[in-house]
Amino acid sequence: MELELVTIGNELLLGFTLDTNAAELATALTAAGVHVARATTVPDDGDAIRGAVMDGLNRTGFVVTTGGLGPTRDDITKKIVADIFHAPLELDTEYLEKLRQRFARLGHSPMSEKNRTQAEVPRGAVTMKNRWGTAPGLWLEGEPGIAVMLPGVPQEMRGLLHGELLPRLKELMGAGSQRTTRSRMLRTTGIAESALADLLEGVENRLAPATLAYLPGPHGVDLRLTVWNANASEVDGWLEEAVALVRPLLGKQYYAEGDKDLAAVVLDALAESSHRLAVAESCTGGLIGERLTAIPGSSAVFAGGVVAYDDKVKENVLGVPRRLLEENGAVSEPVAEAMAQGVARRLGSSASLAITGVAGPTGGTPEKPVGTVCIAAGAGEARRVVTLRLPGDRIGIRHRGAQAALNLVRGLLS
Repeated sequence: MELELVTIGNELLLGFTLDTNAAELATALTAAGVHVARATTVPDDGDAIRGAVMDGLNRTGFVVTTGGLGPTRDDITKKIVADIFHAPLELDTEYLEKLRQRFARLGHSPMSEKNRTQAEVPRGAVTMKNRWGTAPGLWLEGEPGIAVMLPGVPQEMRGLLHGELLPRLKELMGAGSQRTTRSRMLRTTGIAESALADLLEGVENRLAPATLAYLPGPHGVDLRLTVWNANASEVDGWLEEAVALVRPLLGKQYYAEGDKDLAAVVLDALAESSHRLAVAESCTGGLIGERLTAIPGSSAVFAGGVVAYDDKVKENVLGVPRRLLEENGAVSEPVAEAMAQGVARRLGSSASLAITGVAGPTGGTPEKPVGTVCIAAGAGEARRVVTLRLPGDRIGIRHRGAQAALNLVRGLLS
């Protein structure tokens, strides 16, 4: 089965809202054996919506839209698609009553008459229950093909995708459809994309039918292995063979599979080694602590952190000697080591991590240019300290610094 996606909204084209719906739809549909031939984003404009939907129907006969199903004047998707299918909108009185009951339960009674339009359904359309919002999903079939309309609110779209759309698609494709596309992700950090390519050059031609994609970012380079449109009974075996070829070559730069964050890997290592971690951050301003506490259960091994941005905080809270600051500067290995030792004493932890650096865009010197970062880590009697030169703007340097700091702890515990 092949289809196209059309995501609708001025906010998407203005860049104010990231189009996560298209990514989530494509991932789920591909895993279900559906080929997503194209994804198009258009504004809340009737001609643009009409053109994108009609083009998709002409090419594949099946279009899934998101957005434009709300109660306001710019929500026109339903009307446009209904016109394409020559299916006039009709009031679904039963759904209207359910809408009124929903608003009453939420304490918003009487319901605004603007929401009445959400109970208007194209003639012949199947209504897909939206348990997460007020706009139902709609499945419309006719001479042009099939159009499925989903809300643009990500939570609502996600619920309808998994609860309504995917089961209907599987039924439509039938039990005989056993082809799928699947991927596995191997995560690396501390190595450049080109260096990874050199490591894997000898095996890339042996990965077929799997393909290999390099996905660089501030946290490292992810490697995505994909087997496309393959028999479902064979795809996992082919992926396992590809992973078995690639993973041993990655060495210590490999830290996880899938979407597991390095922070979660560090927390697991702390638990296994019976250490409790404290963090002192200067240039990263709390990013490390945020990533650690984003993982459920982190309180078992993460004691807490100190954002020691000002030198007075380094001195008065962490106990960094004034002499070290004056002789070496705040961005130096001796100060990073003193910060790590100070936060361990302050929070009573057996493991510690500290980072200090020049994130820019100002503050750099010839000796310590923007991107200079000093990181210190300790666990029991083991100690490590490094100085790095990180590329990027202020945001990139801070995120790369947090990743490098977490990776230093991982190396210390492994």
